[in-house]
Amino acid sequence: MQPQITWNESNKPCKALWRSESGMPPPKRVVVADDTMKADDAYRLACEGTALLWRGDFQNAKQLLQAMSRRNTRKAERSRKAPALPGEAFHLHRQAMSQRARTLAMILIPLDADYTIPLRRAPDMRQACNEAYGRGDKPSIASLRELLGLVGAHEWRKKGVEIPQLNARIHPHYGVFSPVRGEYLELVNQAPLPATELAFDIGTGTGVIAALLAQRGVQHIIATDQDPRALSCARDNLTRLGLNEQVKVVEADLFPAGKAPLIVCNPPWIPARPSSPVEHAIYDPESRMLRGFLGGLAAHLAPGGEGWLIISDIAEHLGLRSREELLALFDTAGLKVIERLDISPHHPKSADKTDPLYAARAAEITSLWRLASIS
Repeated sequence: MQPQITWNESNKPCKALWRSESGMPPPKRVVVADDTMKADDAYRLACEGTALLWRGDFQNAKQLLQAMSRRNTRKAERSRKAPALPGEAFHLHRQAMSQRARTLAMILIPLDADYTIPLRRAPDMRQACNEAYGRGDKPSIASLRELLGLVGAHEWRKKGVEIPQLNARIHPHYGVFSPVRGEYLELVNQAPLPATELAFDIGTGTGVIAALLAQRGVQHIIATDQDPRALSCARDNLTRLGLNEQVKVVEADLFPAGKAPLIVCNPPWIPARPSSPVEHAIYDPESRMLRGFLGGLAAHLAPGGEGWLIISDIAEHLGLRSREELLALFDTAGLKVIERLDISPHHPKSADKTDPLYAARAAEITSLWRLASIS
């Protein structure tokens, strides 16, 4: 049952459906706010856990959110301390980001049953909401910050992400990790193929790796995922690229039935708990997907086949997993390393010295491990 949010307005109790893709529960304290609300007062209320149901001009609500964001940044800079260990830096950063997200989520926007926003100067967000929430049938309320994220994701979906290795664009759906970091795709493009008749792409996401393998001449690819959004996204992208005959997208927890001479997996790189559904592509609690892939790889490899594990060493630089632990996972799974291909990142954060995790990002290396069964 979908949660509801309750509040009092004009001396009457009110309620509506509560929408939150991050899994945030409906705020317990809600006050009605409009254009007379001052930024300092709004920020104080938000920090105390009181949400502001907006009844004023939509563009003024956006300006208020920006003002609250600036106050949050200044507060974080004043309280920032130099951590003693890399792992501490990561946990402090995650804690700060979580608190920031909760605070800035406290400006709430009403939505009509068809996702029309009944506020002055409100944009048309109906398509973005339909893509993320599904078809609406009742009035609801959502965080302004989340709604702006939905619109951003909608624009990414329309525009797509240019993939030089494909000479084409991949269109990520809301909640599916966008392949904006292209260095790992360069590794997939360079690694020597052990065979071209069949490959498995485990955790396909947008379908970008499956598409790249198809372009490289792999005749048949089975791409798996268990997230309905990812399955829809991959099918959409492969249809756009005209690869439906080569690539079959199936729902599966890791491996499909059978064996293949090439099995590729790009699991989440950081062993930590995600704080929202979209973060499942980045954070892998207790390295569950990594362990599952490695643990089942040998049993699904055809004789003489290879498993390609694509993973960054960012967790090592953050003190969350050691290289020795990764190599021990290979040994436990009965796997040997044929070769490791490395590439340095070139995304903006790797050069941003103001980023709290700059030291780890600057040292990061992304690798494609070519693995084979020992037996």
